[in-house]
Amino acid sequence: MNRQQRRAEMKKARPAMQAAPPAVPPLLAAAVQNHKAGRMDEAERLYRQVLTVDPRNADGLHLFGLIAHQKGRSDLAIDMIGRAIAINPADASYHCNLGIAFKELGRVDEAVACYRVAIRLRPDYPEAHNSLGNTLGDQGHRDEAIACYRRALDLRPNYAEAHYNLGITLKEQGRLDEAVASYRDAINLRPGYHDAHYNLGNALRDRRRLEEAVAAYRKAIDLRPDFPDAHHNLALALLALGRLAEGWAEYEWRWGTADLLGARRSFAQPQWRGEATEGRTLLIHAEQGFGDTLQFCRYAVLAAARGPRVILEVQPPLVRLLRGLAGACSVVGRGEDLPAFDLHCPMLSLPLALGTTLTTIPGAASYLCADVALVENWRSRLVEMGDRGSRIGVAWAGKASNTADSRRSMAPKGLARLFEISGLRFFSLQKDGPTAPAHMPIIDFMGDVDDFADTAALIANLDLVISVDTAVAHLAAALGKPVWLMDRFDACWRWLDGRRDSPWYPRLRIYRQPRPGDWDSVLSEVVHDLRDLAEP
Repeated sequence: MNRQQRRAEMKKARPAMQAAPPAVPPLLAAAVQNHKAGRMDEAERLYRQVLTVDPRNADGLHLFGLIAHQKGRSDLAIDMIGRAIAINPADASYHCNLGIAFKELGRVDEAVACYRVAIRLRPDYPEAHNSLGNTLGDQGHRDEAIACYRRALDLRPNYAEAHYNLGITLKEQGRLDEAVASYRDAINLRPGYHDAHYNLGNALRDRRRLEEAVAAYRKAIDLRPDFPDAHHNLALALLALGRLAEGWAEYEWRWGTADLLGARRSFAQPQWRGEATEGRTLLIHAEQGFGDTLQFCRYAVLAAARGPRVILEVQPPLVRLLRGLAGACSVVGRGEDLPAFDLHCPMLSLPLALGTTLTTIPGAASYLCADVALVENWRSRLVEMGDRGSRIGVAWAGKASNTADSRRSMAPKGLARLFEISGLRFFSLQKDGPTAPAHMPIIDFMGDVDDFADTAALIANLDLVISVDTAVAHLAAALGKPVWLMDRFDACWRWLDGRRDSPWYPRLRIYRQPRPGDWDSVLSEVVHDLRDLAEP
């Protein structure tokens, strides 16, 4: 997201062009005037006339190339600016804008080379330092990128874009307070900088300064009302604060974000908004991850109470488990042919449709059941192992494809302290991701698990589940098992801010990082409580 924001900023960046000097032909001066005024079509027409008269006019070639880039024709821009450089290789602005065109096409090494030439020709060129920083940052060279932005700011302290880009890179390094300061610097220089307000909100939210984040998002939206990412992240902050009614409404903007753009289902049938629908058929369809489906499938019974016959469409690994879900007449796997239906509703739009507030969350102790025969099969296997203390299930990682996975997951070796506690037996609930070292005393049956129905049956035979924020935690909690959630500092909205319990799952307890990345403190607290559990 941040890198996309930076690329967008580059497209909008003021071109490295100066007013036409008095000696230039009047036609070129008129073209430059129209270009600066944003009258692109008229400027392009005039540049073409200039080049018809004088095909070797370097300024005309360069500025025509710049317009081509601004109109999304970067290939043409590279050709035209390259011809300008062949005629006048000493103009630093030509090289800088050529670099911008190369970067737009993903030719980053060539872009870097162009920026370096521009800086060599003109060391006091802040735009070139800023653009070089953007490209180095996108390549992961963040320390070098920061040095570039700071050099640009040394040259031009009031350079709002450089303050903004510095903030992005500092946030990527986890230096949140410094990022907040940089975004504020950008905003002080340009109060209408909606991207800076938005990214300020992101940094504040990651810092768990949620009320301030809400204010920043609202300002970004005031400046750009059709800003899906700002609306979506405002929703996440409001939901984390427990302001659910406001949050659900803003959450409908999620379909315009990069992660879900194009994922919205295009059904001819209308979306259900919670109205009474006696005698009609409602399709409720999963839309995001396994954990989301496991958390929000509970709404099937509430939707059914409004009259419709409910069909549930979910990810195939959840079909067997959810076939016994209260309220659902049938469950189909995503990708299967759908039966006829009259209305539909994305699963995470159900709380809005049903008016869920913090006090009306449907927080039953359990709403999923494991298959009786599968439970008995696992019980028999575990009994054969002998009765050697409480059975603890453990999951330490989510799917690597999740954007928050590097923060929500931990290395399995970090769990070693748990296994030092006597009187407990540990079972892996980790289906994918990094495996536990062979020397760890953890029993792993997950190779025999095909889907969530199998996992649920195994969990039904355990006494406690300890998990990071992943689908296993939702599954165990929905089955009514005690769950100890090891949570990251910048917790997901669903666990709410400042709480150790969860209104979504009455038997879930939260152990949250006191600082970003501090799993040691979380594990120390878990070990302390586990020792109490293990004592006879």
